[in-house]
Amino acid sequence: MNIEQLRNAWIEAGQKVSDIQNQIQTALVDDSITVDAINDLKNKLETAKAKRDLAKQQLEEAEANAKNLEPASEPKINRQPMPENMVKEFAKDFKDLMLGKFQPKNALGSGLDADGNGAGLTIPQDIQTNINTLKRQYNSLEQYVEVIPVSTLSGSRVLEKWTDVTPFANIDDEFGTIGNNDDPNFTLIKYMIKRYAGISTLSNTLLKDTAEQIVAYIEQWLAKKQVVTRNNAILAELAKLPNKQKKTIKDIDGIKDIFNTQLDPALHATTKFYTNQSGFNVLDKVKDSDGRYLLQPMVVADSFATMSPTGQTLKQVPSLLGKELVVISDRWLPNGGTSSNPTYPLYIGDMAETVKLFDRENLSLMSTNVGAGAFETDTTKIRAIDRFDVQLWDTEAMVVASFAGIADQSGSTSGTTAS
Repeated sequence: MNIEQLRNAWIEAGQKVSDIQNQIQTALVDDSITVDAINDLKNKLETAKAKRDLAKQQLEEAEANAKNLEPASEPKINRQPMPENMVKEFAKDFKDLMLGKFQPKNALGSGLDADGNGAGLTIPQDIQTNINTLKRQYNSLEQYVEVIPVSTLSGSRVLEKWTDVTPFANIDDEFGTIGNNDDPNFTLIKYMIKRYAGISTLSNTLLKDTAEQIVAYIEQWLAKKQVVTRNNAILAELAKLPNKQKKTIKDIDGIKDIFNTQLDPALHATTKFYTNQSGFNVLDKVKDSDGRYLLQPMVVADSFATMSPTGQTLKQVPSLLGKELVVISDRWLPNGGTSSNPTYPLYIGDMAETVKLFDRENLSLMSTNVGAGAFETDTTKIRAIDRFDVQLWDTEAMVVASFAGIADQSGSTSGTTAS
């Protein structure tokens, strides 16, 4: 088998493990399931895991052998190639902006925002695309919510929640009237674009760099700023979920109860778990009834990575009960409770159904080498403005659980509680 075939075998083996884990979860709430059926599922799971691990080992060996036959190269960020003239043009515009000589070239890039205020240099689409790619590498929560591009400062959208979807009406009469059966289930969601801005100090020596270095610097800087800003806005909106969506859990069964009974089954396929670093550290030590760690690696295709010559890029992520577990920095998703008795967050649900991000797609830059202390320090101050709004949508698509510790499953060889 070649590398591509081994990679496909690894993905299929990993999916097989997830499928069997889902079957086991279903069996847990099925009173008709027999002991023999449960043991059969456990044996199938062990076999599937062994095949998955073997497939991974074979793939790693094949990739290592192939790498030894190729010249070594430095790892590269998956940036989209840009036309050389566009890189140079943006770098020139940026230098002119830093020197106070920037002149807008057309009405669309006039440097005026929707209110008629000076907005400076608007980031071109190709550079924004590279910024978005970098944002995903910085674990941006934006990739999990639904992003809705908008062209106005305020407005509304009519959306339908998954849990409110109704079937079409049956019309027997060939000339029968079609009723508005969906109208009552559509809900209006309003947005009002907000401006998020910050100022950074840049050394004037940056102007001496090449066009490519200038563009790469701007992309990295803006990507980090956007990730932190938008992550913070998304988490602030999630904090507004109603109290009925907030639960306290103490064991694995509590997590399963939320998944099985509080989330609509229509959301199960797209549900993920989200926790912070401290919560992950607790969950990572919990063991199942056979003494194995609850968290297991899951292999998924990295849809945001550039296709390599050998095929789709893969990534390994932690999984909880067969679902991806996303880990967020404690800095942005802090613990609850107190420093001596902390509690940890665990979001369970479909983030895209819960949160909508309305993106004005109008990131812009402005600079000065005189004001804000720039003149005294021989530096340039650059201001970036990001325009977007975040709104809760389906508040029943996400449950916010908290825990101080998660007990090992009954029958575990260790019999300890992670805390």
